[in-house]
Amino acid sequence: MTDNLPPRRSDATRAGILKAARARFAADGFQRATIRAIAADAGIDPSMVMRYYGNKAQLFAAAVDVDLRLPDVAAVPRERLGEALVTHFLHRWEGDPADDALLTLLRSAATDETAAERLRGIFRDQILPLVRGFAADEAEAADRAGLVATQMLGLAFCRYILRVPPVAGMPAETVVAHVSPTIHRYLTAPSPR
Repeated sequence: MTDNLPPRRSDATRAGILKAARARFAADGFQRATIRAIAADAGIDPSMVMRYYGNKAQLFAAAVDVDLRLPDVAAVPRERLGEALVTHFLHRWEGDPADDALLTLLRSAATDETAAERLRGIFRDQILPLVRGFAADEAEAADRAGLVATQMLGLAFCRYILRVPPVAGMPAETVVAHVSPTIHRYLTAPSPR
């Protein structure tokens, strides 16, 4: 009968810290954000942040723990692969408040190596398995995954962070129409190697 128990106080405290950390890292970036400011935003003592997360780097890793929730490409018709991935990323960035973590990470990665490595790891660990089925070997899979990442991260940076006109205001369907052929090519075109 544990399903009816109220959430533990520590769960609420952890959630409050993560919420405050995401907002602070988004506003200030990794370097300028402080444990003291995050604790103040969460309404707790800084020692509690340290108790639950150890240090700022560990807190940052938890705050930007991103699961891209990539679609199962085996279930997508081959001619629609690029469209499916671009649509998926746009829905994640535009429709899921939890994806503020991904944009926070992208903002921070431009100026902080810890954030950059975290972002590289997320895309490497989650996109590489997706593209392996389209590659002859691991090196080709890494190339394809890297190229997909350049497009999706570049799109996110220009659309949501820099807000480059007209891309920032372009309807999602138009973005998909422009970007998906490139993603499709990265996934399925013969390797130039």
